[in-house]
Amino acid sequence: MSTVLPDDVAVLNTITKTLIDSHKGYETCCEVSDDSYALAKNFRERADARSELIREFQAEVTALGGEAATAGSVAGAAHRAWTGFTKMFVDDEKAAIEAIDDGEEYLAEKIEAALNDTSLAPRTQELLRKAHASAREGERFADALDKAL
Repeated sequence: MSTVLPDDVAVLNTITKTLIDSHKGYETCCEVSDDSYALAKNFRERADARSELIREFQAEVTALGGEAATAGSVAGAAHRAWTGFTKMFVDDEKAAIEAIDDGEEYLAEKIEAALNDTSLAPRTQELLRKAHASAREGERFADALDKAL
């Protein structure tokens, strides 16, 4: 086990919570897109990829000697509740796509802020860059879906 790096553990756990929120968002999208197999399949693939990122972040926190986050954030729960409320008034898939776009943008910005900390270990920075690329890809995906609708 490595020496605990408090800044790295805190940053990784903060991003892990947001990744968990994102995973739950993709899970919700799978549920509301059940009429479209192709869309549901794509949401499932993204949820699975997000799960893998979560595992990588948690493993790194554990390797650093910290306790890995296992639940999402309060803000994420509030966002999902708001999204659920708005679904009563708009088409489910449209609301899901908007929620993905908002969530991915939030995740990317949060990671960008974390990457400004140059004191983070190289492995932490590597994981952050990987998660950032995933969030930006998620934004592009949501934008393409939005245009298609």
